[in-house]
Amino acid sequence: MSATDPRAWIGRSQRTDDLLSHNLLTRIAATLGEQTPAQGSALPPLWHWCFFQEPQPESALGQDGHPARGGFLPPADGRNRMWAGGRLDFHEPLRAGAAATCVSTVIAVEEKAGRTGQLLFVTLCHEYFQDGRLALREEQDIVYREPSPPRLSSGEALVQGDWREPVTPSPTLLFRYSAVTFNGHRIHYDHPYVTATEGYPGLVVHGPLIATLSLRAFCRAHPAARLRHFSYRGLRPLIAPQAFEVGGRLSAPGRAELWAGNQAGLAQRGDVQFD
Repeated sequence: MSATDPRAWIGRSQRTDDLLSHNLLTRIAATLGEQTPAQGSALPPLWHWCFFQEPQPESALGQDGHPARGGFLPPADGRNRMWAGGRLDFHEPLRAGAAATCVSTVIAVEEKAGRTGQLLFVTLCHEYFQDGRLALREEQDIVYREPSPPRLSSGEALVQGDWREPVTPSPTLLFRYSAVTFNGHRIHYDHPYVTATEGYPGLVVHGPLIATLSLRAFCRAHPAARLRHFSYRGLRPLIAPQAFEVGGRLSAPGRAELWAGNQAGLAQRGDVQFD
């Protein structure tokens, strides 16, 4: 296997230490319209995505605003990067105000042929520790696709759920979420770039933000539920400032289906297992 073969990146690992600080939690809370978690209390689900970043100088970024590839992640020159989905196992809550560690490992790299060209799928495993105990285990799916017109309709209509919440994704919300996650991807805040270079009709709503709002809606509808597992998959992009909704329904005891979308159909689908 050559050094430029993306599969050579399988097994690469890195460790990131962070402090789940009050200052950043206050900014996340303001972005999402929530109360700031008190010192020692549990982080709301998926807020950990705002931590454990590896900041890079602007000189180390690619044209799209992401860190240049070929370091921890395999190279995929000439392709657009997307966060496609993931799976999370909740062992115990991460606690506000305390130090924590994330160990990330590339566990799979696979090239596939899609309807719009070649796709490179990269799967990362993130394990989050606090006080020496595993709090959260996550698999994250990243896909690098050849430039092509974005898919703006999924062909899957929204269905009637047991709960639903409307969302209006303003450019300010997208910019602030990019800021608290230290996400430089220009499709979320740079309108000339996202429309002229990547071919979207407007700013793209972050997949992790959609997942966060979707799981939050479930927790609001079921405040006594204890999360065990959450999986989600992106179907198509949502474009700001077009309104969408997050909702879901109970599918079995201890299990729920989640979704996000609008009149153009489903955009993200999820599944929750809980006690």
